[in-house]
Amino acid sequence: MSYDIVFKRIYSPHTEDDGARVLVDRLWPRGKSRAALALDEWYRDASPAPALRRDYHRHAISENDFREHYRKSLRAEPEVLVPLMRYARQGKLTLLTAARDPEHSHLPVLRKMLLEALRQEDDADSECASPPCFLPPS
Repeated sequence: MSYDIVFKRIYSPHTEDDGARVLVDRLWPRGKSRAALALDEWYRDASPAPALRRDYHRHAISENDFREHYRKSLRAEPEVLVPLMRYARQGKLTLLTAARDPEHSHLPVLRKMLLEALRQEDDADSECASPPCFLPPS
């Protein structure tokens, strides 16, 4: 199955084809009211840990190190992806961030991890689970 998961800045205009709009930052974006953002949810649990985010913004770690640490944290707690997977299964999912450059934020990693988790779940669902599945065709 194919999933439509995109990301963009929270300050970009809301469009009708955004689908479910989920803010996945730990901090609320400056100068924005909840009503103005047209959010379906503010989901902090899938965002990077505060210390990791701080280290990245202070340039204490490289972008590659940041992505690797974030990827490891998502693998250690895969259940944090479940709410976002539900949105993706319902249609288009737009992940939102206040970062100036979403391409160099946590969103590409989160999107990739979501797609992997969805693919693994789909593969598990396609396998036969009961003995009648293993009978030869008549």
